[in-house]
Amino acid sequence: MNQHTDAQPKRLLLKLSGEALSSPTCADTIDSTLVDQLAAEIAASVSELGLELGIVVGGGNIWRGDRGAGKGVERSASDAMGMLATVINAIALQDSIERFGRPTRVMTAVQMAQVAEPYIRRRAIRHLEKGRVIILAGGMGNPYFTTDTSAALRAAEIGAAMLLKGTHSGVDGVYSADPRGDPSAVRYARLSFMDLLNRDLRVMDMTAVTFCKDNDLPVLVFELSVPGNLQKAFAGDEIGTLIK
Repeated sequence: MNQHTDAQPKRLLLKLSGEALSSPTCADTIDSTLVDQLAAEIAASVSELGLELGIVVGGGNIWRGDRGAGKGVERSASDAMGMLATVINAIALQDSIERFGRPTRVMTAVQMAQVAEPYIRRRAIRHLEKGRVIILAGGMGNPYFTTDTSAALRAAEIGAAMLLKGTHSGVDGVYSADPRGDPSAVRYARLSFMDLLNRDLRVMDMTAVTFCKDNDLPVLVFELSVPGNLQKAFAGDEIGTLIK
């Protein structure tokens, strides 16, 4: 059953955490084998399903602004470091997706013309219409905002039908408690935004949740690391937890 809408939506936004590009079995900050696996599935899915796809990537595998602030780095400076980390991940993802035959554009909220285009909404939409995957880096260009919130904002700006949040923790959706520590935890197939807020289910930043609620932007939370799950999420199959 297609859980996106009655008609298959063509434009989607995928949120990837920086940690989704790393693995405990690889000493490098970015696991190129893992990135290639994601890129191959992204490139194939976009072609086979006729999608217009935007991707917002985090930088937590390299630097997290809140973590740095907790170690004494001034928060605005730490967040700026995190924004730059997202650009490194975006370029790595771009290189891999293009090797699988799909044209891309990296667009950043922090201007760095030598390596990426500035994010301009109308230009981003034009790239999508031309069949290019857009990889959106640099967050929103402002400190104190997570890449979850950036993903929600960009999804609304480009007119995405849904925000897909891929997790990499082995948890295949939203649960009543952490299933890794509580065997009685129950997975929700569907939730409303009010349920998510009232039950304080920390699946994503609360600012992002409120933004999605206010802008009627559905969110699908699913396990990214299982082969084939990404294409199922793109296709609208029943997978993970749908929040709307």
